[in-house]
Amino acid sequence: MDGNKQHVMFVDDEQPILETYERMLRSERREWDLHFAPDADTALQIAAQHDLDVIVTDIHMKGKDGFDLIRALQASERTARIPIIVVTGDTKPTLKRRALDLGATDLLTKPLNREDMVARIRSALRLKAYQDQVEEQVRTLDTQVKERTRALERSHRDIVWRLAKAGEFRDDETGNHVVRVACYARAIAQGLGAPADFVNTLFLTSPLHDIGKIGIPDSILLKLGPLTPEERKTMQQHCHIGAAILSTEPRAVAVARHREVSGQDSEGDIPRNPLLHMAMAIARHHHEKWDGTGYPDGLARDAIPLEARIVALVDVFDALTSVRRYKPAFSLEKSIEIIHKDAGRHFDPELVAAFDHNRSEIVAIHSELQEAEAYWNPLEG
Repeated sequence: MDGNKQHVMFVDDEQPILETYERMLRSERREWDLHFAPDADTALQIAAQHDLDVIVTDIHMKGKDGFDLIRALQASERTARIPIIVVTGDTKPTLKRRALDLGATDLLTKPLNREDMVARIRSALRLKAYQDQVEEQVRTLDTQVKERTRALERSHRDIVWRLAKAGEFRDDETGNHVVRVACYARAIAQGLGAPADFVNTLFLTSPLHDIGKIGIPDSILLKLGPLTPEERKTMQQHCHIGAAILSTEPRAVAVARHREVSGQDSEGDIPRNPLLHMAMAIARHHHEKWDGTGYPDGLARDAIPLEARIVALVDVFDALTSVRRYKPAFSLEKSIEIIHKDAGRHFDPELVAAFDHNRSEIVAIHSELQEAEAYWNPLEG
């Protein structure tokens, strides 16, 4: 069969009627592939095997009638949009209305006139071609939207990681810290069975937890000795600074200014970016503690956003297992012991359990991403 031809199927339980259709439409075979079915079941089999463009069916048939066929065709996504022309010798208005209500496209009354039938079929074929064109346009637009969405997501990830890297340049001791924090956080979130969207957004935003250190003076951020109480208070301001950097307020001001200048008006509030919302929560609250003794807001338990609770745990774990100006790197065993000791005080006990559940993955991340010189040499200090 020619793939460029349009496919038309005729359904009738009287063989002479089908033969009549074939004779009447013989000259149309240059454009149409004709299919003939003696009952509804055969018609459904043909519809499953071919991409039909129009179906012409009788109503009164033995076994499953034309109404049954229409219902079956409408129930399948593959065949629901095929135009159906109903042929009947019954002139009752109720029958015609019922056929149209079920999904028939057009009606033909017996006895049939060839010119009328060809005209009706051609009209239905134009309808089907238009439907196919619209569907193709929808698929094309859908593909374009998905491609642009993926491109936008890639640009978001790139911007976030570059911003996190900018924070690292202020603190040259952290190395792969933000990468490890992101990987540890993802492992714990997966251990909790968190939704994929949450896990992915957490992986993307957790590296920004210390972005606020950009605003801390070098004299404090890079100090080799212990901080004074006043210096420690200044250092704690990095939570507020980070949240302010990630705030959507500048965008709101810019959009408001654009509306004022351009004269354009847009109803409703600016939608909240879920990525920025999570990043702000992490930056502000990753030093809160489960028992409420953390900073900057003294939040406790579930009042601390889940993403911030997760980053609080993995941030401390990475600090314990890494060299800092004020301490050597602790062993994995010692670090895990400290994490367990602080469960229910510093850390959410459920997250500590998830940490244990995915410990093998966390150890593997530590092994792969830890800096080459992992232990502090006091003679170099």
